[in-house]
Amino acid sequence: MLRERFRVFAIRGFLAAVVFASALPVIAQSAPAKMTYSKIAPAEQYLMKDRGAEIALARTAAPKSISDSAEIWVLGRHGFELAVKGTNGFVCIVGRGWTSAADPDFWDPKVRVPMCVNAAGARSYLVRIAKETEWGLEGRTPAQMTEAIKDAVDKKEVPPMEPGAMCYMTGKQGYGGDTNPHWPAHLMFFFTDADLASWGANLPGSPVIGLSDPTVEHLTQFVVEVKKWSDGTDAGATSATHKHQK
Repeated sequence: MLRERFRVFAIRGFLAAVVFASALPVIAQSAPAKMTYSKIAPAEQYLMKDRGAEIALARTAAPKSISDSAEIWVLGRHGFELAVKGTNGFVCIVGRGWTSAADPDFWDPKVRVPMCVNAAGARSYLVRIAKETEWGLEGRTPAQMTEAIKDAVDKKEVPPMEPGAMCYMTGKQGYGGDTNPHWPAHLMFFFTDADLASWGANLPGSPVIGLSDPTVEHLTQFVVEVKKWSDGTDAGATSATHKHQK
């Protein structure tokens, strides 16, 4: 079952981090319970030296028919910056550990996770990702980040999920951290406090995984694995070779 491919649904207040156990069974069984990166690294370690390489990696999140016309953001010293203007409403970025890795890898400077949100996702979900990234660069701890996003949601400083908000995560060149280096190709759909049963999520035989955080971020996410990477190759086996891009 698809459900058996997922070991952890770790909702850290501001993040639903999905760890795909079947891709790396040994790591999944022995993943550390505590944070393996105990403090923030120097800021330059989170940046990619080659801006063009970061743009190219961001585009791998979605098929070329989408990402070639998407807006691209790259990480600067104080947060994401516009690098390429788009025409189709999609925005592609490379997530870092603060928003795109399991808790033990929160401060891992090697994390590089391509993701591409549609227009609705850019106006809602990506707003939160951008804020969390700024806070991460400031050196906030996971607990401080959770408190910050809870406060922002409570004060309506960030928008609720817009209807239709979704994200492509179908690039095979990313790196999700030591706990879960490579994620299977998948799509994510975002809602505010949705009913998991409305999608038949987490039921026997259902291909839909549902994650819900009703207390901090009021974020519901539905995850659906797909069969193809963004380049059209078979994603049935998550054996993509990763080289750390600096």
